[in-house]
Amino acid sequence: MIIKIPALKMVVLITTIKLFTVVNVLAQTVIPVETANNAMVLQVAKNQDVNIIYFGKKLINQQEYSEIQRQYKQSEDYTLQLNSAYTSSGSRNLAEPAISVTHADGNNSLDLKYVSHQVKAVANGVSLLSVLLKDPIYDFEVTLYYKAYYNSDVVEQWSVIRHREKGNITLQKFASANLHIRARNYWLTQYHGDWAKEMQPEESKLTHGIKTLDTKLGTRANLFQPSVFMVSLDKPATEDEGSVLYGGLEWSGNFRTDLELDPQDNLRIISGINNYASPYVLKPNTDFVTPAFWYTFSDHGKGDASRKLHNWARNYKILDGKGSRLTLLNNWEATYFDFNETKLTELLKDTKKLGVDLFLLDDGWFANKYPRNNDHTGLGDWQENKQKLPNGIASLVKEAQQNGVKFGIWVEPEMVSPKSELYEKHPDWVIKQPGREEYYYRNQLVLDLANPKVQDFVFGILDGLFTRNPNLAYIKWDCNAVIYNAYSNYLGKAQSQFYVEYMRGLYKVLARIRAKYPTVPMMLCSGGGGRVDYAALQYFTEFWPSDNTDPLERIFMQWEYSYFYPAITSSNHVTDWGKQPIKFRTDVAMMGKLGFDIVVSRLSATDLQFCQEAIKTYNSLKQIIWQGDQYRLANPREGSVASMMYLDSAKTSGVIFNYLVNNRYDEKSRLPVQFKGLNPALTYRLTEINLYPGAKSSIETTKVYTGDFLMKIGFNPIVNSGRPSVAIRLDAVK
Repeated sequence: MIIKIPALKMVVLITTIKLFTVVNVLAQTVIPVETANNAMVLQVAKNQDVNIIYFGKKLINQQEYSEIQRQYKQSEDYTLQLNSAYTSSGSRNLAEPAISVTHADGNNSLDLKYVSHQVKAVANGVSLLSVLLKDPIYDFEVTLYYKAYYNSDVVEQWSVIRHREKGNITLQKFASANLHIRARNYWLTQYHGDWAKEMQPEESKLTHGIKTLDTKLGTRANLFQPSVFMVSLDKPATEDEGSVLYGGLEWSGNFRTDLELDPQDNLRIISGINNYASPYVLKPNTDFVTPAFWYTFSDHGKGDASRKLHNWARNYKILDGKGSRLTLLNNWEATYFDFNETKLTELLKDTKKLGVDLFLLDDGWFANKYPRNNDHTGLGDWQENKQKLPNGIASLVKEAQQNGVKFGIWVEPEMVSPKSELYEKHPDWVIKQPGREEYYYRNQLVLDLANPKVQDFVFGILDGLFTRNPNLAYIKWDCNAVIYNAYSNYLGKAQSQFYVEYMRGLYKVLARIRAKYPTVPMMLCSGGGGRVDYAALQYFTEFWPSDNTDPLERIFMQWEYSYFYPAITSSNHVTDWGKQPIKFRTDVAMMGKLGFDIVVSRLSATDLQFCQEAIKTYNSLKQIIWQGDQYRLANPREGSVASMMYLDSAKTSGVIFNYLVNNRYDEKSRLPVQFKGLNPALTYRLTEINLYPGAKSSIETTKVYTGDFLMKIGFNPIVNSGRPSVAIRLDAVK
């Protein structure tokens, strides 16, 4: 079959081949992407394909990377594409592609060839590799980016797609990353969940075919499945042993990760924006920039991988990741929607009495024509409710200052209630299908952030609050609904671009907010962990793991989140969920950013005294919890006791939280808990903290132990039904 190439494209072909001829002098060029311990190695083949020839621990001698391929005698790759660095479709590829395109002339083929690459230092210990690929027939190119964080062993990978064809093209698939890994077996750890049941882990052996992790929810994308995952190589990794890859997409909308075990028994991982219902029309000379896919790798188990990731996140990704956070009292469980200025004034006094930094006013403070007295009305009408707050938010901010605390407020600016003035005035701003019956999630709909006017409106909500209340100190940004009946009145016939443009619109709003208000703490809330990723956390200081604040459930959830996100990002509140005593609830909430959502006035005198003292203790330890190395000591899914340890970088101070997670008869800490990360040569003293008033510790503070003993033998915290929660401070003895 003869395919006629238009004259203009023939010129491109000739020019490109000349360029390839020059590069061909350096055939088999090897391009390592290295960090302190790991390497992902690209190789330019003789035909100018760019392939991945290695993923794993880096070699001492870079020259030996070119010898790796010769050591594998696997079945034949008929396509020579299985280990492609960015697999295209429509030519000779038979596997899942990373990119698929329909050209301006309707042709669906693509064959990306190496043109050039460059490496530059972008910060101390951070390098950026760019690899330019072009199609020899069509004026179409992709630049692959690999940002390597040397000391953290983390790599971010993304692509930029561009063309100069005579008309628009359509991107059918547009992944961020394409990995190729060799091992004997592959074990996937993925997560599923729902409201109040977030981060439920599942581990399974990958078999031939494609395993897809994805979401199509639009907003609150992680409700049923987050984008983060682990892959253990050869055998399931444990906390301290085994080879394991962590990965996740920096995108708060629809994502898709394909894990394909190919005919050679190698693993291909392709991750990016979900192309579901999203063919993207790209104009000539326009960049389509995909979100970054991050990954880290360790051959020392899950704990080492997560500590690397935590350090990277605090240093490079989380807003103010090396800074501080505010303890708070939230009014939600004390009042729900039923409050007024008098009630809130009393709660502000309780905030001071409790000893936290800030009072957070939750849902229900706004709307007048359709007052926000329940979750059926008012979203979108962001004026103070005159009946509840006749003197406005400003008077509450002033009252907070007079009580020596800060003031924060709840918003849900992406949403609209069908019963609202905003809906009546701007129905064209609402995501809904014309002519179809509306369908609601939590009695609300989503605003169309693909529309610049809506972006201005959402920015104006926050900007107005800050303008009228300059001392406003905290924002809780909620997002409770998913997108049903996806349709943008603004986009018109370009509906296939909606899911992408919605999320781009959200990021534009957040970027504007941070440009004007760069330091105000903001919580990323989405009815729980329905929206948390390292793109969003560049704008938010923390996230809300779950509306389920039962401390027993939270132990399990926070454990799983801790693999991917450092403690400083996790907002943990003491509430009345669960039947555990106040000490248990508080100890669990201290494993992150501490907050309270309780009725302080109903606390007994001793419960109040305990909370006040616990907050003081927390303030003395919070830097260790937020910035220290985290060690998971006893897994709640593997025994009756859960144990988590935080240790400072000097290995001289730490805190260990221990919990009874099995309430059957006579369950307790039968065996010592082995510590990790200590200096074996140092001597440590263990002191029980967060003791309830009148309680006596079962731990002898006169004894000291070497780090060697605590790591090899361990220490029994004496956890039992009478002591279901035991917190211990560890200090090196000088």
